[in-house]
Amino acid sequence: MRLKDLSARIPPDLLKVLSSEISELRPAQEKAIKAGLLEGNNILVCTPTSSGKTLIAELAMVTEILRSKAKAIYIVPLKALANEKYNDFRKRYGGFLKVALSIGDLDASDSYLIDYDIIITVSEKLDSLIRHYSPWISMVRVVVIDEIHLLNDSDRGPTLEILITILRQLLKDVQIVALSATIGNPDELAEWLGAVLVQDSWRPVPLKKGVYLAGEIEFY
Repeated sequence: MRLKDLSARIPPDLLKVLSSEISELRPAQEKAIKAGLLEGNNILVCTPTSSGKTLIAELAMVTEILRSKAKAIYIVPLKALANEKYNDFRKRYGGFLKVALSIGDLDASDSYLIDYDIIITVSEKLDSLIRHYSPWISMVRVVVIDEIHLLNDSDRGPTLEILITILRQLLKDVQIVALSATIGNPDELAEWLGAVLVQDSWRPVPLKKGVYLAGEIEFY
């Protein structure tokens, strides 16, 4: 699928930004669109690293923000990753969207976030924002969960699971876009999320397996 095929389905500002970088969608991105990504369907994407998962999330977030003046939340597991996404999104969309990073004080409601379109955060901070009754939460229409396989993590998993459950109760019309390169039970997780499962094995660089011994690698 070529990007220009989406010209009638995504906002002009988004199309213009993406057109400067890509001309053709990757397999997982095309599958996600055919699964109803742009129509608000919940999507669980399980594809290899560098297969284009983040752009799937961006398509959902930016389209909905510009279409309905809503907000989007992008949840990551680590503050370092949150900073990386903040810099990437601000560079790409800062010309027409306001991007915020909220990873600090767990005792603050961060009321200033009402003026922002995309809020990048970690699960612990978002849990705190909800418990502080941040009024802008009700304006969120898309929630992206990066590295959702961490539901199985003994430290972060319980907080993330409860957070997803609360968000689905608070925001009846929210679209959840969950991303991971490694999920052991994707069908079960997709069912729990009420999501369409998108799987694909394409990767930009072929993955080869082999055995290294005495300075030589034997591939198989």
